[in-house]
Amino acid sequence: MSEPTPRFWQIFFEVFESLPRQGPGNRACFAKALALCGGLPPSPMVLDLGCGVGGQTVHLAELTSGSIVAVDSHAPSIGRLRAAVISRGLEQRVIPVVGDMAGLDQPPASFDLIWSEGALYNLGLEKALGLCHGLLRPGGRLVFTDAVWRKDNPPPEVKASFDADYPGMGRVADVLATIGRSRFSVMGHFTLPDEAWWDDFYTPMEIRIEELRGKYSADSEALAVLDQIAQEPTMHRRHSDYYAYEFFVLLRAGE
Repeated sequence: MSEPTPRFWQIFFEVFESLPRQGPGNRACFAKALALCGGLPPSPMVLDLGCGVGGQTVHLAELTSGSIVAVDSHAPSIGRLRAAVISRGLEQRVIPVVGDMAGLDQPPASFDLIWSEGALYNLGLEKALGLCHGLLRPGGRLVFTDAVWRKDNPPPEVKASFDADYPGMGRVADVLATIGRSRFSVMGHFTLPDEAWWDDFYTPMEIRIEELRGKYSADSEALAVLDQIAQEPTMHRRHSDYYAYEFFVLLRAGE
């Protein structure tokens, strides 16, 4: 498979940066996962890894009274989050940071809760668990979502799509087995419902794609990129029974 061109990334970010969130999830699922944490301090120190434009960061600010460090490697997304933080008057509680998850400039054992939706796979789950363990205080919680297979033998277009981005993707049992080899225990997990793919992700994505089709109506290269991006929600309509996103809520063991 050829590497994406600079023009692809330009159009890609023009679509994705405008969305409420950059992957599956919604407020209801967020609240359900947070409720599974139990026993957090009244004002926890929170790290949001791979925060994107901050859809879940805002939920963290609304549904906890903690202080939040929100990290993403894409500077324009952090710029959008900073604007949202200012507009909501959250500057004293939310610190958006441009940074690489693999090389965070954060002191060890400094967080009560690490939240990461659809991002830890970029490091590899085993490595990500080790990183998060070091950043959490004893008894801290790690909450993350991960893509998982639901059925064997997915259609070729589905397998190719996930192999391109997440070749190590497994089933829920595989994720639980990896967690079992770590210094975390499982407090709970659940599958995101289909509306969590559409409400704040695929529906606004399709609306944005159509807006950009108008903008680039005379630009065949841009239209081809938009067609490529549009394949993702189309594939989900046809084949969502083969894959899912799973929320996992973990407890860091004490020393």
